[in-house]
Amino acid sequence: MAVSAPTFAADDVNQPSVVIVHGAFADGSDWAKVIPLLQAKGVKVQAVQNGLNSLADDVAATRRAIDNQSGKVVLVGHSWGGTVISEAGANDKVSALVYVAAFAPDAGQSTEEAGKGFAPAPGSAKLVVDTEGYLSLPEAALASDFAQDVPAAQARVMAATQGPVKATAFGEKTTVAAWAEKPSWYIVSEDDRMIQPDLERAMAKKIGARVTSLPTSHVPQQSRPEEVAKVVLDAVHAVEAHR
Repeated sequence: MAVSAPTFAADDVNQPSVVIVHGAFADGSDWAKVIPLLQAKGVKVQAVQNGLNSLADDVAATRRAIDNQSGKVVLVGHSWGGTVISEAGANDKVSALVYVAAFAPDAGQSTEEAGKGFAPAPGSAKLVVDTEGYLSLPEAALASDFAQDVPAAQARVMAATQGPVKATAFGEKTTVAAWAEKPSWYIVSEDDRMIQPDLERAMAKKIGARVTSLPTSHVPQQSRPEEVAKVVLDAVHAVEAHR
């Protein structure tokens, strides 16, 4: 499906830019299919490279990326990245938030707490922890539960480039909930095996987001990049309209 949103002028330094925050078991390359679609529309994009060592570190990396933008920012977060943008999105430059199969905790709530009341997703039982306390997904589990709707060769690359996450990060609490003050968009992954789709729908409703549901795994940015790009562009154009 082609992305048909209007194109920005390449020399418009005041146009909103997009900062993308990847989740656990990934890095910035997880967004390699969406980024060129946004760039083709004249949108400046920066993908944050999270260390995945702690919430504080990933928020700091995201804040640096936001500060490097010349104007307003649409902040996008996938999975764990949703917790990061809920905190970092309080920055005055951030005008909109896009959650992609992502956690959206309340202020004072951890990622773990955001999922209370819902059964664990199937993929979570397959996580392995190393001697330093970092979680990762074995190659077979990534293919079956993280990215089951991408080609096998691509899933192998994703397994090789995944970023292990410090398990303790999921217990760190946010101090703010940027979504309480900023307009939000949310993509629900209907076939998600890493975050329960019912939990995603509940979080999207809680934050009052504009919701798009896609029949995808946990990584719609990999399997349905055009549709993900369209949602991000919708947020960009909404910010542009209120400039």
